[in-house]
Amino acid sequence: MHLQVSSRRHLNSWFLRFAIIFVAACAQSAGVAWPFDFALAHGQPVWWLQSAGLAALVRMLWDSTHWRQAFGWGLLFATVWQTGTFWWLYVSMHTYAGLHALVAAGAVALLAAALGIYYAGACALWWRLSLSRPLIASLTFAAAWTLAELARGTWFTGFGWGAIAYAHVDGPLAGLAPWLGGYGVGALAAWLAASIALVSQSGLGQRLMLVLLLVIGTALPIFKAHWSTDAGALSVTLLQGNIPQDEKFESGTGVPLALDWYREQLGASKSSLVVAPETAIPQLPQELPVGYWDEIRRPYMEGKQAALVGVPWGNYAQGYTNAVVGFLPEPGEVWRYDKHHLVPFGEFIPPLFKWFTALMHIPLGDFNRGALGQASFVWAGQRLAPNICYEDLFGEELGARFIDPALAPTVFVNVSNIGWFGDTVAIDQHLQISRMRALEFERPFVRATNTGATVIMDHHANITASLPRYTRGVLSGEVHGRNGITPYAWWVSRFGLWPLWLLALAMVVGAGRKTTCAREP
Repeated sequence: MHLQVSSRRHLNSWFLRFAIIFVAACAQSAGVAWPFDFALAHGQPVWWLQSAGLAALVRMLWDSTHWRQAFGWGLLFATVWQTGTFWWLYVSMHTYAGLHALVAAGAVALLAAALGIYYAGACALWWRLSLSRPLIASLTFAAAWTLAELARGTWFTGFGWGAIAYAHVDGPLAGLAPWLGGYGVGALAAWLAASIALVSQSGLGQRLMLVLLLVIGTALPIFKAHWSTDAGALSVTLLQGNIPQDEKFESGTGVPLALDWYREQLGASKSSLVVAPETAIPQLPQELPVGYWDEIRRPYMEGKQAALVGVPWGNYAQGYTNAVVGFLPEPGEVWRYDKHHLVPFGEFIPPLFKWFTALMHIPLGDFNRGALGQASFVWAGQRLAPNICYEDLFGEELGARFIDPALAPTVFVNVSNIGWFGDTVAIDQHLQISRMRALEFERPFVRATNTGATVIMDHHANITASLPRYTRGVLSGEVHGRNGITPYAWWVSRFGLWPLWLLALAMVVGAGRKTTCAREP
């Protein structure tokens, strides 16, 4: 009887821990962009919710009895958190690509679990390295977690979507983004969560550090030095076609609709700059109806306006790119930006995965990759830096444009089509990604998308104008470009993410040496 009671208590304890991890992971996911229409503003980041979720994981790890247990809890947390973050991949695979619902759901879960191995390894490593002093333990957790974030965001083309830093674009750590960048803010967020988890065992010094971090982060946006200066105003018109995704590339429905609507709007817009979203023109220029290309270029040959338009580019012999073309009052070839960071499975097929893409009925292919740090589109005294779809997820790549301050962008222009994911929280998550880049570089963003979020954003990541999502419309407004270099732009343009890699590794190695010394007789 005693064994039965003990076994039942053990089982109940295990289920309780499982439930805590599951809820904590969901909290972290919701903290990046609140996915509901109650309690809080839909789509907004909730920094304290992310911190609470990760703090619960740290506490569970601290109380674990073996590194394998820490690995398991870390894998469960990361899998649930990431599934709850990018579950909308299911929409593209099932609704638009025709995969069976179970196959699509399984693919999302497997991707989350595969990426979760980075964090499970970090949790197991931290358990092995954690010392009795909570201050050192919290710093070591931040270092290990940052290594996992860096690995997820850079290895195998990288997929850092939903990283914890994006929960903090409106929080007390946001003021540190121009200094440390998104990964640095994520490291501080991890330290914050670990410090909260261990606060009951912390000394006065660590508690003061915790308060000081929150105070400094909150005060910086008010008292910070301005790293950029006004480069003048530019009137812009952003086009949101809202072409149904299941018809967008259909020759009998979506293609004629897109061609007619964008031709009309490109001809009617009066702003200095007009921007149309990713693949707004869904056909190669040579495949367009006779005279169409010249017709949409004609208004921009007069010297008063310019346009940036998403269009596929290339030919069979030279290959194809996902491009943005620029119409200027100049004869000859148009200006062009070719997408550099391609989407796996959508724009290139990884080795050994052609069998998987063959199951999906969406236009997939192997695109050519554009160069890193391509020249800006110069117009009306501004240097406009296009990026396509989730390229704004990779701040270190956008930072390559800042090596020469005289040539650095004054405005970022994102063109996207995430209609593949339906009317989901993916739209809000992508907006928070752009907002983090605006904070890092102190640059405004204009975003022209097929279904949302089409917005004008200032250099402090404030939305100054926007269109309702999933509507067909035109957004006109004004954006003020910026000159100057933030500390983050300076170091990331020269060294990439290596300073963070090396600092995090040094902290982990240092903790390992202390652990070894502590265990020696």
